[in-house]
Amino acid sequence: MKKQVLSIAILFCCLTIVAQSKKELFSVNKKPVSVSEFKRVYEKNLGLVVDEDSKNIDKYLDLYINYKLKVNEAYSLGLDTVRAYKRELEGYKKQLIAPYLQDQESINKMVKEAYSRIKNEVKASHILVRLPKKATSADTLKAYNKIIEIRNRVVSGESFAKVAREMSEDPSAQFNGGNLGYFSAFKMVYPFEDNAYKTDLQGVSNPFKTRFGYHILKVTGKRESKGEFEVAHILARDRSIVGKAKIDSLYKKIKKGESFEEIAQKYSEDVGTAQLGGKLPKFGTGKMVEDFEVNVLALKKINEVSKPFKTKFGWHIVKLLKTYPINSFDNMKVTIEKKVKSSDRLRVSQKAVLDKLKKEYDISIYDKNFEIFTNKSIKELSKMQLTHDNLLSINNKKIKQKAFFDYIRYRRKEDIGLLFEGFKNEEIFNYFKEDLVNKEPEYKHTLTEYKEGLLLFELMQQKIWKKSANDSIGLQRFFNKTKGNYKQKKLEDIKGEVISDYQKKLEDDWIKDLRKNNVIRIRKRELKKLKQIYNQ
Repeated sequence: MKKQVLSIAILFCCLTIVAQSKKELFSVNKKPVSVSEFKRVYEKNLGLVVDEDSKNIDKYLDLYINYKLKVNEAYSLGLDTVRAYKRELEGYKKQLIAPYLQDQESINKMVKEAYSRIKNEVKASHILVRLPKKATSADTLKAYNKIIEIRNRVVSGESFAKVAREMSEDPSAQFNGGNLGYFSAFKMVYPFEDNAYKTDLQGVSNPFKTRFGYHILKVTGKRESKGEFEVAHILARDRSIVGKAKIDSLYKKIKKGESFEEIAQKYSEDVGTAQLGGKLPKFGTGKMVEDFEVNVLALKKINEVSKPFKTKFGWHIVKLLKTYPINSFDNMKVTIEKKVKSSDRLRVSQKAVLDKLKKEYDISIYDKNFEIFTNKSIKELSKMQLTHDNLLSINNKKIKQKAFFDYIRYRRKEDIGLLFEGFKNEEIFNYFKEDLVNKEPEYKHTLTEYKEGLLLFELMQQKIWKKSANDSIGLQRFFNKTKGNYKQKKLEDIKGEVISDYQKKLEDDWIKDLRKNNVIRIRKRELKKLKQIYNQ
């Protein structure tokens, strides 16, 4: 019984709050402004009001009514139909909507996953079969069959490097056998990285697709990341025995106690770093050629110097100057999340949002009306009038055949099934964006404020700012009438101050006209309640 009474009390409380939120405080030409809207704006701006007198409810209500009168005037003048306004508003809406198209749960998982992969590096070789930018289903099938045949050769025992040199469509495979060296999170496109980390050591992945085409990869190494390094090096470019003799003689000098930095300045053939004592910019995995990286990793102590070693650039000696270990998760979380949101990982988050919407929405496909797209060519479709028949519905929104035709008309070679799936997903997101004002009050309020702010800026330009700047006769007349308010008696000496006062006069006169020409009704009972709350 107690539970039932409590439930009724909670329900009554909720209904009371809803009822209050819908109560009208005032109206302009019968267009109502609710108590809740006024309270939200008043409380939001309370901290920004410097003048204590303006915090008074009556004063603030006057200001808000003036604001609504201006907005109403902007709409009546059609300022919301101006192309520049529409373009700027669309740009802002995209920014405002972006967070709602992300699934925070997915992002949190990917942030943790990325941190784990930053701490643990993987080494892989790959073979690529490219796909055309606008691949047809035939192109896709051909590429897939080819990568399957390649994989069969590798798993049957052929050398991965040999097959890569013969079959890979990545040009670098000709000289590296497909070897990409070690890498960690954010170094490769996400599907490639994901498959590399999920494949066992010495294992060969199943075929997978990226924007470049179909791949297989073989994982040849896994290790804990050492972070980043700061080193100095000395280079002898000649890779023959002559270069070896030179680097050995320099190494002997260092072992005898001569300064590494001075030897680098005198003898290093890396012109860019010699004058810096051989110092290189800070780097991590994948930034240097593998032979260089391996020798740096072998150095365990600061100021330790390597033995001479060879890379494709020549002979080197390296000195370890500083190490930068991987930071803690808490210190890196914000940076990693930014990277996740600006990388192709975001598609995983957006797909999670799309999957939720597909479960939430009532989506229907009109199969009979879709058949025409599978039976006729674009050329034939373009001669038909595809305007009336529904192709797709999302809740109460109907999408016509013509919308899909417009979507596909310049994509003639692409698979119709894949095109329709892409179209459907796009329409689901469009519906979600359009419906957001009904689902997310904060989004609605922010968008409304921005809309009205843009309109008021243009309105003030037309009615006040341009007029005060261009109306020299009106400005002079105003100055002559109010000359006693100024110490200086020449307009030129105080023009900025006079223009500001003239703008205020123009605005005051304009507001008087707006109040005279519009019907304003204030609900005194609701105003009294607000005064009791705020005018303490």
